[in-house]
Amino acid sequence: MHAYRTHTCGALRIADQGADVRLSGWIHRKRDHGGLLFVDLRDHYGISQLVAHPGAPGFETLERLRPESVVTVDGEVVARSADTVNPALPTGEVEVRVRAVAIVSEAAELPLPVFGEPDYPEDIRLAHRYLDLRRESLHRNIVLRSAVITSIRRRMVDQGFIEFQTPILTASSPEGARDFLVPSRLHPGKFYALPQAPQQFKQLLIMAGFDRYFQIAPCFRDEDARADRALEFYQLDVEMSFVTQEDVFAAIEPVLHGVFVEFAEGKPVTPYPFPRIAWRDAIARYGTDKPDLRNPLVMSDVSDAFRGGGFGLFARMLEAKATAVWAIPAPGGGSRAFCDRMNAWAQTEGQPGLGYILWRQGEGEDGGAAGPIARNLGPERTEALRIELGLGVGDAAFFVGGDPKTFYKFAGSARTRIGAELGLVDEDRFDFCWIVDFPMYELNDQSNHVDFSHNPFSMPQGELEALNSRDPLDILAYQYDIVCNGHELCSGAVRNHRPEVMLRAFEIAGYDAAAVEAEFGGMLNAFRYGAPPHGGLAPGIDRIVMLLAGEQAIREVIAFPLNQQGQDLLMNAPGTVRDQQLKELHIRLAPAAKS
Repeated sequence: MHAYRTHTCGALRIADQGADVRLSGWIHRKRDHGGLLFVDLRDHYGISQLVAHPGAPGFETLERLRPESVVTVDGEVVARSADTVNPALPTGEVEVRVRAVAIVSEAAELPLPVFGEPDYPEDIRLAHRYLDLRRESLHRNIVLRSAVITSIRRRMVDQGFIEFQTPILTASSPEGARDFLVPSRLHPGKFYALPQAPQQFKQLLIMAGFDRYFQIAPCFRDEDARADRALEFYQLDVEMSFVTQEDVFAAIEPVLHGVFVEFAEGKPVTPYPFPRIAWRDAIARYGTDKPDLRNPLVMSDVSDAFRGGGFGLFARMLEAKATAVWAIPAPGGGSRAFCDRMNAWAQTEGQPGLGYILWRQGEGEDGGAAGPIARNLGPERTEALRIELGLGVGDAAFFVGGDPKTFYKFAGSARTRIGAELGLVDEDRFDFCWIVDFPMYELNDQSNHVDFSHNPFSMPQGELEALNSRDPLDILAYQYDIVCNGHELCSGAVRNHRPEVMLRAFEIAGYDAAAVEAEFGGMLNAFRYGAPPHGGLAPGIDRIVMLLAGEQAIREVIAFPLNQQGQDLLMNAPGTVRDQQLKELHIRLAPAAKS
């Protein structure tokens, strides 16, 4: 017999009745039923129930041991009585009558429980992550992550993509976030950077003549952590040669659709081709470039209904240039209590309030169109608004006015809040879309200078002619995002492959030719020796698994995540290093700033 097991704890079935078996695992929980001791023994594969009789070999050992102790058990598989069958367990028709117990490793008192799914403080969970990972839900998430990556890799290979590995130690690059820097011992005063993405390397591989590249790539960005973003993350990095934007879409849509259908447990998934939404339309309709399409609410510009009308606040506002009034429909929200609640929520968001009209049965203030806006706007315009928005009795509409550049994010948050409060969001589906036609440039709020808005290596729509003849803020790029359920899963672009376009694009953003040569000389030179048109994208592995697992934070699908402050509480990182190490790296620490 094997030293530790003949079967795993998830393998026993009624067909094994009468067999002598050996199991090894962790004591999951114990129950004393009138002298009989029942023990759930757990390993990676599942749970088997053990039963020990008083006086039988191993009874006292099992009775004494704490949960999470590791044991090896010999016994006979017996059928459970009909009234004790557990249909929730694959092994629930049988149990093992214990004949012998060997202690493999005895557990001390636990800092957090493993049985059940307790709401335990995150710092304790992360400091003892090896225990946290034993919990059923987290263990299942990590197994799911492995299965998703395996599925993605298989689907990419089946489409003719070749897997590559690119460097981890590389040069600093303006990808949009802070780099993690690594000091060089051999080159004093110089630094490597951990890659924010393998952007330049994957483009160079295409220029080297490889046609379809992919990689499950680790990426590093020194930015503030949040629920769906981490300092270290993995992405499905993809690049293709001789492609248009639609070719990239056609290659990746079957992969993502197939993975989600495979692991969605029957939940509907948007069929491909996924809807395409222009960036400006996404902002105008949803107040975000990451719209959750499970929420059916669509905003609209209703400025004409208020221009020159009786509601003075909006009428005066619309006399200025670049102002508008947007409406957020609220079907089923036509109660004073709901409207007042939304108005109070807006004030907690730093807004003066949230104007509204509600439609009720009857006429006058106690029925029909009600609220301060309706009283001042008048019945004719109010009724026209109702018809334009497709609303009826029992519905409401909320209004936001001013410069859309300053209020669109708040309007988007209001749309999200209204949809959630009214129960309009279908939680049991995965809705995909592409966001396309991103602006190539944006105005930097701090410097008031033109800067890249997305990816500096993208091809502008109109190419060199557009760069030379159009207002930079009007130039669109062949850039695109995939969004699912309000989460950005990936960004991508058709790349610029012409040196003169690259130099001019960077010049507009404030980089002279010498600076571009210094920072991106490798790619620029590659362009000069024959570069094919190419494009790609990079869906985030962590966010994909987070959505499929039904989690709200990516830490729940990463085996060893950092906390919100970017600390590894298990390994105590970041930490101090020895003076000798600093000396070898030619680094002297600056004194702490005085408070």
